[in-house]
Amino acid sequence: MSPPVVVDTIQELREQLKARAGTGRVGLVPTMGALHAGHERLLDRAAAGCSIVAVSIFVNPLQFDREADLRQYPRTLEADVATCARHGVDLVFAPAPREMYPREQACTIEVGRLADHLCGRFRPGHFQGVATVVMKLLQIVRPDAAYFGEKDAQQLAIVRRLAADFNVPVEIVGVPTVREPDGLALSSRNVHLRGAERALAPALYAALLEARRLIEAGVIEAAVIRQAAESRIPVDDLLRLEYLEVVEPDEMQPVAQVRGTVLVAGALWVGATRLIDNILCRPLEGKV
Repeated sequence: MSPPVVVDTIQELREQLKARAGTGRVGLVPTMGALHAGHERLLDRAAAGCSIVAVSIFVNPLQFDREADLRQYPRTLEADVATCARHGVDLVFAPAPREMYPREQACTIEVGRLADHLCGRFRPGHFQGVATVVMKLLQIVRPDAAYFGEKDAQQLAIVRRLAADFNVPVEIVGVPTVREPDGLALSSRNVHLRGAERALAPALYAALLEARRLIEAGVIEAAVIRQAAESRIPVDDLLRLEYLEVVEPDEMQPVAQVRGTVLVAGALWVGATRLIDNILCRPLEGKV
């Protein structure tokens, strides 16, 4: 396949899109780079549903609540462009921060109650930064569809609500999580896991599976489900559970009892690396 056209300014991107106008649906895959197999699934879904695929690679400073995390986030543009080429991407938009934010951002997107729990509780300002950059990208690219991973379930819910509330004419497509053979959800941050940390990292997924088992067995009390799920995480100095919650999957609000489909989501620190994961759970027929 021919390599994608790589541009780093909004004007260049718009010129490239204008030259392709009328050739079919435009799909956008927003990323922060360090592409892995999870991103590749996004690229493939976009290529299957669209004639033109644009990928943004931008480490967005507005969504980082820790300066050290921003500095350490992996940046692998050359390898990312090669990955895009293998998956039929047409355009790669890789702007510098000054291109996206030429001056201090005076207007940002206030997310509201969807960010009150889960990651939003522990990362103040994170989803404001996510929503703001996503809105900017949607306005710059004007795609027909935009593709996001279901691993970041709270982000996906917020982006869907953002598009609906602001009447953005775009289809928001959620793409299932890709996992390692031991269940660890793929993440760009997994590269920081070493030795014992990597061996312990699947503990979060094991906890989520325990929650699913109980829910499918008919247990409805969220407190009981959380306690049992958390017990699956080993006591180890390398591990610190930040949260494990049972929430309603559209509004991201905690539930006291499971009466239908719920999202069980967690965040686990493994050494200095923060991992997140989630699964949808529903009682089996006749259990509730």
